[in-house]
Amino acid sequence: MVGTFKLCSEQLSKQDHYDYGMRAVRSTINAAGNLKRADPDGDEAAIVLKAVIDINLPKFLKDDIPLFLNILSDLFPGIEKNKSDLGILKDALFEAINELHYFPADSFLEKIYQLYDTMAVRHGLMLVGPTGAGKTANYKVLKTAINKIAASVETSSEEELLSNPYRKVVVRLLNPKSILNEQIYGQMNQITKEYTKGLVPVLFNKSCDEVKLETKQWIMFDGPVDSLWIESMNSVLDDSKKLCLPNSEIIDMTEFTTCMFETDDLSEASPATISRCGMVYMDPKALGYECFFENFKSNFPETLNKTKFVDKLKKLYISFISDLLFRMRRECKQIVITSENN
Repeated sequence: MVGTFKLCSEQLSKQDHYDYGMRAVRSTINAAGNLKRADPDGDEAAIVLKAVIDINLPKFLKDDIPLFLNILSDLFPGIEKNKSDLGILKDALFEAINELHYFPADSFLEKIYQLYDTMAVRHGLMLVGPTGAGKTANYKVLKTAINKIAASVETSSEEELLSNPYRKVVVRLLNPKSILNEQIYGQMNQITKEYTKGLVPVLFNKSCDEVKLETKQWIMFDGPVDSLWIESMNSVLDDSKKLCLPNSEIIDMTEFTTCMFETDDLSEASPATISRCGMVYMDPKALGYECFFENFKSNFPETLNKTKFVDKLKKLYISFISDLLFRMRRECKQIVITSENN
């Protein structure tokens, strides 16, 4: 495991969201422990390999993944990774994708599985990637799928509720850059000594008050991450799971609460924050742009399908889009930089 992290830090590209420190090692050990408990007689080398892949693969860019897998093939020769048993989650994900009118691209599904696996070992995680990479769609599909399973699974005793991995999910959304810094955590008036509560403690109190055995709370921070507000979350993302406020109040985070951050990059975040979070990197190149066309096409009225309009449109798409994007990248100057997905 140590050899893997050492070689990754030397050979892979340098990105703001990559971390190979002790917290990454600890998360991998936790994941290996969970796998060992689930399969006490399994091959330990295969268990360690699966833990290393499950914890680290989600954060790598598309171009770094082949290098990472080559490092693992050198350090774990002849050992195959055990396949994850997704059980009823796989079918529920396809139902959720159809319900929300997305396209089930393989790379998109893989990222949803990775987000689910990362949640099992981290209570703080970050969805990182440019606009159009599918970050919001990722957690929305996972939430819808888990809620579908939760609605269909009947639990009679408290013991069954505790062991049930599919509890109803409630998402509480906040854009921290849409409000003033004082409104995020609250502020103390230095003259009157009166404390005004911020939005984050309100969300945490709600999640603590409303959390039941059968519910899971996701507090989603959707917006740019910078040192002005994220540093105050370090105590929450630590093992202590405590939110410390300006008025000396401390709010304990429950075991059924997950803090999620959706952002396009982590250039302003400190290594201390990055090391505390699980990372899932959504790469627009891996997602591709075909899924956008397929989604667009599937929402056409039935009358257009009968006139073979959609078939003609697909032929034009196949003939022109790829070449047009290539020529645009090569010969045009963009005023606003975009990805192929945009």
